[in-house]
Amino acid sequence: MKNSILLIITLCVTALVSTAQDAKTVIDNSLKLLGAADLKTLEYSGSGYSFAFGQSPNPNMPWPKFNVKSYTKGINYELGASTQRLVRTQAENPPRGGGMQPVIGEQTQNQVIDSSSPWTGRVQIWITPHGFLKAASANRATVKSVKDGGKKYSLVSFMVEDKYTLNGYVNEQGEIEKVQTWVDNAVLGDVLIEVNYSEYKDFNGLKFPTRILQKDGGYPVYDLTITDVKPNAEITIQANAAPAAPVVATENVADKIYYVAGGGATASIAVEFKDFIAVLEAPLSESRSLAVIEEVKKLIPNKPIKYLVNTHHHFDHSSGLRTYVAEGAIIVTHEVNKAFYQKTFKSPHTLNPDKLELSKKKAVIESFTDKKTITDGVRTIELYHIAGNLHNDGIIMMYFPQEKILAVCDMFPRIPADAPVPQPSPFTVNLIENLDRLKLDFDVILPFHGTVTNKAELMRVSGRSN
Repeated sequence: MKNSILLIITLCVTALVSTAQDAKTVIDNSLKLLGAADLKTLEYSGSGYSFAFGQSPNPNMPWPKFNVKSYTKGINYELGASTQRLVRTQAENPPRGGGMQPVIGEQTQNQVIDSSSPWTGRVQIWITPHGFLKAASANRATVKSVKDGGKKYSLVSFMVEDKYTLNGYVNEQGEIEKVQTWVDNAVLGDVLIEVNYSEYKDFNGLKFPTRILQKDGGYPVYDLTITDVKPNAEITIQANAAPAAPVVATENVADKIYYVAGGGATASIAVEFKDFIAVLEAPLSESRSLAVIEEVKKLIPNKPIKYLVNTHHHFDHSSGLRTYVAEGAIIVTHEVNKAFYQKTFKSPHTLNPDKLELSKKKAVIESFTDKKTITDGVRTIELYHIAGNLHNDGIIMMYFPQEKILAVCDMFPRIPADAPVPQPSPFTVNLIENLDRLKLDFDVILPFHGTVTNKAELMRVSGRSN
């Protein structure tokens, strides 16, 4: 019996060692075939398309598309750091969805990732073909033979930080054709990132794909054609500043109405009713929502947050919703979002468990199509759908009839008073059409991006005098 147990243990250990050795062979062979054994830095550039993650016109549509006139990425694998610069132009006309549309002329976007960045940023370094192989060699990878689309691959897998799994599909030429991993997203939960690499070519002795298609959450975020690759290029990467804790600054804009902003963050609004509190908007993250909730409870003690009103599903406006579900608040949103939120509130967040994942509370959602009123008989908030708006199919605005205050987001740009006003955004034009239709009388505007403003400013940027 003892001998049998020893034999089983020996076989298991041998199998593990064999798997490790096989993985090392596949990784080393791939690095050699790609000419990447001594690769320390990499710069590649090209053009194509980018897509604004989490900014679709409605929850059932792909992320909005932009032309990428030029794209350059520099990576230092030894430092685990990267830079990215892309120049984009408007691709979809008329503009549909978010992502700072419409883009007038050219817009440059820069990104720096360093060792202090969260994994959701750093992972972009290690899902590149050569980055994947380097990370696999340092993280006890395993390998097995699989078929995908009828083609044979060596599937190399490993785990980072004891929770993030990365899979790479290596073909017989040593090329990485696909990399998969999962990261936490505040809205979608454990979300799949999948990158397909194809049409490898030789660039100064380094084989690199000339086509890159990355999907996050099932929809494309990059579709690039690579035209130039510089192995071991000199790359300068300036480290990011340490992330700051959420800052909350509150302005009492009217009796029992508080504008909760701070730190350049997207704002929320807290409204005190007789027996409860309504919070308008839950942006950015759980940490932001927790900071806002703490501030609201100081401003309005001994009353529950009964409602969280959500303007639309774009991720910069909905990433803190789950925190309010855990708090016990009713989520008020447009009907177009209801099925999406019913699904995402149940989505697993195992990689970075949030308060809702831990509490397992069931979400209560109240949806509407055209108009909804929240009142206690004295104070009233009217919620209106901004009909026909291209930014988002279910976007809403909030109106305080007694105070003549309008709360709205993403509908008009803030342009300095001494700067010329460009052609008005179609989002702004549509907002004013809705305001005219509804005959809303207001002066003060509480934007969820920016600072408190007024009707005169809205009219100025819209090209109308009144």
